[in-house]
Amino acid sequence: DSLDISGLNREPYPFVEDSFSRFPSQSNIYGLCQAGEQELLAATLKGKVVCFRYQELQQKIRPVAKEVQFTYIPVDAEIVSIDAFNKSPPKRGLVVGITFIKDSGDKATPFLNIYCDYEPGSEFNLESIAQSCLNLELQFTPFQLYHTEVQCDDGGSETVFLLSGHDQRIHLYKENASLHQFEEQPVERLFPELEQLPSNVLWLDMLSIGSGRRLSAFGCQNSCVGLALVDQTGPDVLQSWRVQFDSPISTVLLFPLKTGGYNLLVTSTIEMAVVYRNVQEHGLSRSVCLSESDQWDAVLSALVIDLDFDGQKEVLLGTYGQELLCYKFQPAVGGGDGQFQLQWRRSFKSPLLSIIYLDLTGDGLRELAILTLKGLHVLQEEP
Repeated sequence: DSLDISGLNREPYPFVEDSFSRFPSQSNIYGLCQAGEQELLAATLKGKVVCFRYQELQQKIRPVAKEVQFTYIPVDAEIVSIDAFNKSPPKRGLVVGITFIKDSGDKATPFLNIYCDYEPGSEFNLESIAQSCLNLELQFTPFQLYHTEVQCDDGGSETVFLLSGHDQRIHLYKENASLHQFEEQPVERLFPELEQLPSNVLWLDMLSIGSGRRLSAFGCQNSCVGLALVDQTGPDVLQSWRVQFDSPISTVLLFPLKTGGYNLLVTSTIEMAVVYRNVQEHGLSRSVCLSESDQWDAVLSALVIDLDFDGQKEVLLGTYGQELLCYKFQPAVGGGDGQFQLQWRRSFKSPLLSIIYLDLTGDGLRELAILTLKGLHVLQEEP
């Protein structure tokens, strides 16, 4: 599954492919998540979940992709989304959520399975977590499974699951510590900004911005993007904004930039990607387009990271047209807004579905894990 580097003379491409793991069946845009510090879980449509990690074998660190047998997922189930998080301290343990659709001939039934092990010593052991399942039948078709941290009444924090569905709602699942299990709770209790939604939400992102506040963004099937500034102590919606695009929204991503507050990246299925600048000051009124980002079919995934360690973040876009695009913010000379310039692009052999940046090898440097329709690529920084 070799790659070709396209002839952009702007910047050298800073990565070298370290490994590629082919999957038994296709995955999708909700099919990859980080599980713990140095592991990834990738879900494929045919009910399989692959754990990807690096291990020392014969004095060498090598990639290992191994199927994990999560209980209560039928063989022919179509996995829709997967997500995982470590419980907020002082609680301990890895929690994995998997949504899937079981096809029982006459009707398809959707489920959310939540896995976590309460046995001391096993809270982070993936094999035993996979055996400890809470199986919830859903009344809606699931989309993105997302986790975020919320402030609790006692001043501590807790991580919860948010699951968007085709019922134009987002569902909240929170741990009931005394019962040792997760349960659905009314979403407006903790997330009043998610109460009246204009359409099915395809992508959700949240960011804590200090002084007990958060930004929440969502992108919908009907091309609407919503943004809210929320005081978490209430919780109260302090301000909210909406903007309408012309095609379904594929991702929304909130990120800070050194040169100006918090920004919102929006990608859609046929239009150019857009960054709204300094949203807590200007809402959705100041936008910059990422030129050429609509040239390689739909943008399906996005990531904002500082790749070259210069303190200025890059925007990575993964497209259905098999290209990985890298943009860098160029501040304007003499005031003004600045722009995002395409630095380099790289072609893959199949559509790019998801991108995660993490330290898989444990050497302190992070790798780029890219899920494509066919499998998982791991790229390392050029030495």
